[in-house]
Amino acid sequence: MDTTGGFLQEMVSLYGMALLGFIARKSGILNENANDVLTQLILYITLPALILFSMDISFSSTLVKEFLWLTFMSVYVLVLSIFLAIWMRRLSRLPDKQKSVYEGLIIFGNQGFIGYAVIFIIFGEQGIVYLTMFNIFYLLLIWSYGIYLFNKKETVLRWKPVFLNPGILSTVAGLVIFLLPIRLPQLVSNSLEIVGKMTIPLSMILIGSLMAHVKYETLLSMLKNLSLWKMAIAKLLFIPLLLIPFVAFSVPTTLLVLAVIVSGMPSAPTISLYAQKYGGDAIFSSLGVLLTTFLCIFTIPFLYWIVEFFII
Repeated sequence: MDTTGGFLQEMVSLYGMALLGFIARKSGILNENANDVLTQLILYITLPALILFSMDISFSSTLVKEFLWLTFMSVYVLVLSIFLAIWMRRLSRLPDKQKSVYEGLIIFGNQGFIGYAVIFIIFGEQGIVYLTMFNIFYLLLIWSYGIYLFNKKETVLRWKPVFLNPGILSTVAGLVIFLLPIRLPQLVSNSLEIVGKMTIPLSMILIGSLMAHVKYETLLSMLKNLSLWKMAIAKLLFIPLLLIPFVAFSVPTTLLVLAVIVSGMPSAPTISLYAQKYGGDAIFSSLGVLLTTFLCIFTIPFLYWIVEFFII
């Protein structure tokens, strides 16, 4: 695993990609449709390719143990996040249209875009395998409970989006490949690798482009909203640090570092999409995503340092 100095250098490289996206959007190189195009490209092509390539590995008993540890930590931190979000929502004095958004911002992180980018930078291809395992329960939850937050009054939940989405389908396909006693043809594997590794720069360019939309008035409004700051502290620091007690168990260091960092990702843009679609406050959601995305520049290196400190 890299030292803290090496990690910070890699993070600077990531943020440089985001800055490139910011400049490209501001200068007009990327037009108003670019964000939608990049999102579709990542979600439906490059990210599934990256997951499939990363899961094309030999099955072993060690990986099974690692899979069990990652799944347990994922379920543990997400369940605690749900209870924390419910408690914080009840204490808040937010309008009804913002309450479901508030819960979603606390529970769900941007583990698909910036999560894969950061973990690939730190751990390489092996990290993507671990992150895919860690994200299985998360994907099921965000496409079920995430939608339920905005449809609590409905008696029937639509299950089609839970299973027929690119994240779930590529993850399941990747697990099948992992469990089979065969490997993908080299030509297919090489193609998936080339396409999949585009996810990292494209994700960071997308984030930079999204930030370019922010106006001064919006930024000022965000800085004055105390509820958003409480949410950001909970999402970026408190929730990932709930995993620190696992230091006392025989969890492999790499898995624990990955779980802590991924659990501290900024709030998921998916919550903004849900708010827009199901009648929540989309502007409030966008502000929460924006604030946590800005702050993660500082909190992700901090989390890395904290875990290193406890492990050493």
